[in-house]
Amino acid sequence: MANDNKVWNQNDAIPSLVQSKRQLERYGLDVDAQAILVATRLLAAGTKLGHASEVHFARFGLSTGRYRVLVELEDNEGEALPSQLAENLGVTRATMTGLIDTLERDGLVSRRTSAQDGRQRSVVLTEEGARRLQDMAPEHFARLEAMVGLLSIEERGVFLDLLGRVTQGISALTDETIEPDKLTGEFKKKQHGSKG
Repeated sequence: MANDNKVWNQNDAIPSLVQSKRQLERYGLDVDAQAILVATRLLAAGTKLGHASEVHFARFGLSTGRYRVLVELEDNEGEALPSQLAENLGVTRATMTGLIDTLERDGLVSRRTSAQDGRQRSVVLTEEGARRLQDMAPEHFARLEAMVGLLSIEERGVFLDLLGRVTQGISALTDETIEPDKLTGEFKKKQHGSKG
């Protein structure tokens, strides 16, 4: 049980700051190695979290996407248009259709003519869907709490702030309108603008 007492060391994590510096030197880039390390570790954590999330929700006969649809319906008094769901969850309408089809097949949602717009069909959370959320809630939320259990209350507050700022920066990976040589400047402007 010697591993139980091992203290986590940042230098043991992959990738390391040394690796980031080496890679930047290899390409002759003048970029902050620590920033690259943070971003790379965040990408790695996202991959691990995505996999763990799917394993977690599979316990309850769901996927992460199907769970999010059920919760979104629950938060909207049990009914929403597919287009609203897709927009709120940040997925395509085609992806949403697939999620709804599976949930409907499993009896967790149904479709009916929309009360707001008779030309459209809305998605409705069924009693079985609501029961699934209720039944899984104790274990689900206990596991979420345990996932961040190594952070103090103060650290969680700091983490939420940092996560919000990193989330704003995610568009650097997808925004086609920003020229590569202006990326750092654009995000520095945004960062300073949000502090002022």
